[in-house]
Amino acid sequence: MMKLALGPLLYYWPRETVLGFYEAVAKTPVDIVYLGETVCSRRRELRLADWLNVAAMLKEAGKEVILSTQVLIESGSDVTTLHKIAEMSVNGDFMVEANDMGAVHCLEGKVPFVAGPHLNIYNLPTLQWMTALGIKRWVIPVEMSRDDLKLLQQGRPSGLETEVFAYGRMPLAFSARCFTARHYNLPKDDCQFRCIDHADGLQMRTRENEEFLVLNGIQTQSARVYNLLPELGAMREIGVDVVRISPQAQHTVEIIHLFNGVATGKIAAADANQALLPLMPEQACNGYWYGKPGLDLVRDAAVSA
Repeated sequence: MMKLALGPLLYYWPRETVLGFYEAVAKTPVDIVYLGETVCSRRRELRLADWLNVAAMLKEAGKEVILSTQVLIESGSDVTTLHKIAEMSVNGDFMVEANDMGAVHCLEGKVPFVAGPHLNIYNLPTLQWMTALGIKRWVIPVEMSRDDLKLLQQGRPSGLETEVFAYGRMPLAFSARCFTARHYNLPKDDCQFRCIDHADGLQMRTRENEEFLVLNGIQTQSARVYNLLPELGAMREIGVDVVRISPQAQHTVEIIHLFNGVATGKIAAADANQALLPLMPEQACNGYWYGKPGLDLVRDAAVSA
């Protein structure tokens, strides 16, 4: 049966907000929860010890917990944290989602791990090589199309699970420069943690007032919300094992329930999608899935033919 995963929290929220959020998540039907700071090490509302406490609580609630590593390693302290997370995985505490090759090298040949969406696995030889290093699951790049995924699924190594980013603002790029700080004319090293003022990121619009991108510290996201809820049946047919929902400031619990309803056959996909639309912080898109520009919304699969 297809499993539901909640991806790592990409935004900077107050400590009590984060703790309350995961207490609510513990009561949902989500199967897998990814935890940890993946965007910026300056976000210190929760330390590694705090994330481990959250992980223990979720594990007690029956969730599979995976610790996600930072995508862009920028300092010695970042490296130290990475090694601590890898060591915990080697000791059998929690599986790790590796989001850069440094994390891969810490884990390869030692324990199974998850290849995160930022490792840029686009072809079968790379997927096979990563499997030889020890991945148990791979998360496809957000811009990979359905047809490209089909090809890789045909040659996917035995026992390897495939996970698809199915809902949320897409993480598109990372930079050593902090765009949120720049917006406020602040240096990165004295950013005053302005990210915490934007629970779903800081939206940018074009001169024509069209939603364009979202600034999330050093991360750039899509402004529109990637939504593949209507595609769960098609994903099941091509052998997708896990679908990922990315947390947002409001309605994440309701969104999990809608995805679970479709995955279990209790709710028709069309009905669930109609209920989902008002819960989005911005309008939907799904273009990448159909091999089209990411901000496009393909309303009928026949359009992509």
